[in-house]
Amino acid sequence: MALFRDRQDAGRRLAQELPHYAGRSDVVVLALPRGGVPVAFEVAQALNAPLDIFLVRKLGVPGHEELAMGAIASGGVRVINEDIVQALEIPNQVVDVVARREQQELERRERAYRGDRPKVALSGRTVILVDDGLATGASMRAAVAGVRAQDPAAVVVAVPTAAPETCERFEDEVDEIVCAETPQPFYGVGLWYQNFSQTTDEEVKSLLRRVPVSGVKYQVSSVT
Repeated sequence: MALFRDRQDAGRRLAQELPHYAGRSDVVVLALPRGGVPVAFEVAQALNAPLDIFLVRKLGVPGHEELAMGAIASGGVRVINEDIVQALEIPNQVVDVVARREQQELERRERAYRGDRPKVALSGRTVILVDDGLATGASMRAAVAGVRAQDPAAVVVAVPTAAPETCERFEDEVDEIVCAETPQPFYGVGLWYQNFSQTTDEEVKSLLRRVPVSGVKYQVSSVT
């Protein structure tokens, strides 16, 4: 049974778990494109916080791309799932080839989504990273590493739904982890949405255009 009608509904419900961040001048919400953007938009609106995006790219196992052997993020961050790489005996050069290809897509999306928007410094800020859900958590780990490199005051991960064991693992990796729903068995993120259609580049850009430019600075950072 679906938990959320769509990503907008999920974002509104996730925001209800984050009232302690509302109205704070030090808080910034970063969405993981593309699916995390509609969720994060609702969260940012509810918290009256600036919205940015942080690009991440999963490194899929060749021939089984849905299985993450790691992820990359802006700033040269690379997170490898050593258990997967070792179990499947994936050579380092194969990982490098996949990473180079995903880096190109990361850079394309950064140009497409950001346009002329300047980056906002994350140093000293409380950063809330938002996606539409967590399965293995590989992409989110890369995002956390990329954000940590920018010296924030705190890193929070917030998602509408997650595998229970993944949510638990993040407790030791971030300052706060908020998983609104942790169904068991989990199976996959999309199972818990009535509408889990792919978020398009145009939808991402449209939501970012709805963010007011004056008064609050907004940023688009990049991870794969």
